Amino acid sequence: MSATTPWDVQGAGEIVDTRRNEPGAMLPILHDLQERFGYVDDEAVPLIAEVLNISKAETLGVISFYPDFRRQPVEGTVVKLCRAESCQAAGGEALVEHLRRRHGIVVDGNGGPGPIIETVYCLGHCALSPAALVDGAPVARLDEAKIDAIVASARGLR
Repeated sequence: MSATTPWDVQGAGEIVDTRRNEPGAMLPILHDLQERFGYVDDEAVPLIAEVLNISKAETLGVISFYPDFRRQPVEGTVVKLCRAESCQAAGGEALVEHLRRRHGIVVDGNGGPGPIIETVYCLGHCALSPAALVDGAPVARLDEAKIDAIVASARGLR
């Protein structure tokens, strides 16, 4: 994963204060926290709730509803592998099987040695299928060799 700042409540407070008066401030706040720290710490829940005058349950509900928001720090590479129709038709599901068979990686299982590979449905790169985001950077026309290189890099083998 790209370099992030270690969690600190003061830095989180600055983000919340900066965005607090924007219409629909919750999602921009959460995105900014995630970008800066790599996740949304549980300490952010009461902070956001108080500033936006909503319940902690509502705040936590928004965080848990969207799969892109993490509540724990993630170490290592995160690959968001598109499994929408275009990427499936271009061989994306064969790559999922290749990851399992060759590398022992279960997509969405998040077990075993990195990278963490998560399913997404459409990255908007349909003309370049199969596609993925590797730590937020688009990778197009994936094939077994590219997947193998991503896994090797994530495992520190290159």
